[in-house]
Amino acid sequence: MHVMRPPLPPFTAETAAQKVRMAEDAWNTRDPEKVSLAYTPDTVWRNRAEFIKGREAVQAFLTRKWARELEYRLIKELWAFDGNRIAVRFAYEWRDDSGQWYRAYGNENWEFSDDGLMARRIASINDLPIAESERKYHWPQGRRPDDHPSLSDLGL
Repeated sequence: MHVMRPPLPPFTAETAAQKVRMAEDAWNTRDPEKVSLAYTPDTVWRNRAEFIKGREAVQAFLTRKWARELEYRLIKELWAFDGNRIAVRFAYEWRDDSGQWYRAYGNENWEFSDDGLMARRIASINDLPIAESERKYHWPQGRRPDDHPSLSDLGL
């Protein structure tokens, strides 16, 4: 059974922004299986210095990621789009098991297949240690509330 994952390329400003919010919402569930379904079975990733191929490898990667990155909260923002590609900037906050907080800043380049699944994800990410008092994301874990400030609103 072939699955379509709208919105489909070619993207408009509206559908690209919708795709970005859908990705943010999915990642904020911290559910590796659910998140992996947005990617083609043979998806290719570069995440930092890690190279990942295939949906099963994505699930394994995300399982490791969210076991290490506790209290994860993410905001994504559309940067640019063209045809079947979307560029995103993002920042997420998390803490390690010793209680040290971080804000991770990054950029992603996405390429989609015609069915709206992501075939390629290239992510560059830097972690900044922060004090708990410097945190900007305080919503309950899960989906970011619609009235929560965006990256631009937060000056990030």
